[in-house]
Amino acid sequence: MQLLWFKRDLRLHDHAPLAAAAAAGRVLPVYVHEPELLTTTDHDPRHAAFVEECLQELRVALAERGAPLLEPHGVLPDVFEALCEQLPITAIYAHEECGNGTSYARDRRVRAWARRRGLAMHEFQGSGVVRRLASRDGWHEQWLQHVRAPRAATPLRITGATADELSRVPQQFVAPRNASTPPMHVPGMVERQTGGRTHAERLLGSFLQERGEHYRVAMSSPSEAIDACSRLSPHLTWGTLSVREAYQAARGRAAQLRDELKGLGRTASNLSQRETLARWQQSLVSFASRIEWRDHFIQKLESEPALEYRSYAPIFDNVWSLEPDAERLDAWREGRTGYPLVDACMRSVHATGWLTFRMRAMVMSFASHYLWLHWRPAGLVLARAFTDYEPGIHWMQCQMQAGVTGINTIRIYNPIKQAAEHDAAGDFVRRWVPELSALPTADLLRPWDAPPLMQQMHGMHIGRDYPRPIVPHEASYTHARDTLHTLKQAAQQQGVSRRVWQQHGSRKTPFNASTR
Repeated sequence: MQLLWFKRDLRLHDHAPLAAAAAAGRVLPVYVHEPELLTTTDHDPRHAAFVEECLQELRVALAERGAPLLEPHGVLPDVFEALCEQLPITAIYAHEECGNGTSYARDRRVRAWARRRGLAMHEFQGSGVVRRLASRDGWHEQWLQHVRAPRAATPLRITGATADELSRVPQQFVAPRNASTPPMHVPGMVERQTGGRTHAERLLGSFLQERGEHYRVAMSSPSEAIDACSRLSPHLTWGTLSVREAYQAARGRAAQLRDELKGLGRTASNLSQRETLARWQQSLVSFASRIEWRDHFIQKLESEPALEYRSYAPIFDNVWSLEPDAERLDAWREGRTGYPLVDACMRSVHATGWLTFRMRAMVMSFASHYLWLHWRPAGLVLARAFTDYEPGIHWMQCQMQAGVTGINTIRIYNPIKQAAEHDAAGDFVRRWVPELSALPTADLLRPWDAPPLMQQMHGMHIGRDYPRPIVPHEASYTHARDTLHTLKQAAQQQGVSRRVWQQHGSRKTPFNASTR
């Protein structure tokens, strides 16, 4: 009997361990609810709610194919040992996973236990991330080879454990088969994305056929991106959809658009249609590049797991204190820094679990550069807020936006400029910072400069109804710029930047260009 271990791959489609286990014989599907993962500092009930909705569909899909899902609660590998004592398990099949430090330690324990027990353990590549990658040279070609390979077949029937064997398993290990449970309520959240394969397929289809036309230009807008982006990120994180499925679906849609474009004549009457198809093509190119970008960042954590806790370049480790200024951290987390777009983003992400990439970069930059908070405690706030929290992307981006990689351009996002460019009408700020909604749009950028009479006319007072800026804009910007550029130059002179690039840098950008 093959133990099929589900982790963050909650699907039956394009699931190589499932296909291999089913081909090898009888299959025992298992998902372990692990207390140690549910109590980490980066975990939030929104993650558990999304996973539970994914499991609801997975339970039914497996039961329909003949192999009910077992869901024990406990620590690994103790749970697997208990199962092996009751059932004739001969091998474990699973995807490789690049998660947080807790899951990394867990995986190492399970592999060591399997070796001691003489149990074969078959792990399969689950994305374009390569385990034991010898060099970044050629990584792009390896990634393409993975995402363009045929998808794993989905078994129509799975031979599971017999009724007699299942009767030996503690009943709390056997999951209920009811998939009609309504979405879980997470206090404080609105418009939360729902988990499950069905929702992933709907999002992928609607993005490729309807919503994605303006993706390339709308992805930076905190308001427009809500519909224009694919919104597939939590499904890729928890594995209801594979990276290969998303890539191949986008590639298929791009081929369809190319055929449509070829079929159009070059007459003036077709100009509008041709422009529409061109926008679609540009958006799909951007989407495909983002799929690769996702694996590019996860590969960094796979290659150097310690980066979850320490900076790429050690020279930056002592810039900030790991014990942050509690007043500043709380103000940032709760959306009361006095900078409207920052506050709107922080309130929004806690309520919805999602922000577009540019706004994620801005709030992290603001925490690091303006509030002078260490990227680690600030990153934990966002890890708990994002439904799509993916450790490999998240911690690499926290460091990149904080400016501590030693190789990337140090970008200090000006929250006033970002608001002017990406929320020019103030719609996003008015929605999430309603105490400012009565102000004229021009005053939303710098409400602290609104004349007292103007504030009085609109029934509000800066400093009472909405805070004044927690830190001065110009002085904070200058301090961060000068400090970080000095340290980056030192990292380059000491050879640290070259080492970081050699291990983690994209080969699309030469070393000298990437470290300017």
